[in-house]
Amino acid sequence: MSVIAIIAIVVAALIVLALVAVYVRRRVEQRQVLRKRLASEATGHRQEADAHATRAQELGPEAEALRREATEQAASAEKQAARAEELGTRATQAEQQISHEGQSAGRHDEKAAELEEKL
Repeated sequence: MSVIAIIAIVVAALIVLALVAVYVRRRVEQRQVLRKRLASEATGHRQEADAHATRAQELGPEAEALRREATEQAASAEKQAARAEELGTRATQAEQQISHEGQSAGRHDEKAAELEEKL
């Protein structure tokens, strides 16, 4: 083999090695950039998670107070409904009594009229 061919092969091998080295270095740099970006995104998500967790803790007592008030209001509404039903029953009874009293008044009026005619 000639010296020129050997030199050409060595130069070609060095060029290939240089290209591989450049490619590997770029891939390492790309991975580092990707890792930094992912770490930054992860930090941002961690901060958001912490903020939401804090907000959830702050809302806990408020939700509990609202639930307690809702329960109290429901109990009060049940009492009011029972009272309304009782008043409705009493009103029905009073209306029936009115009807009965009216009928009795009519009978007594007739009886009085009969007695007055006999006078």
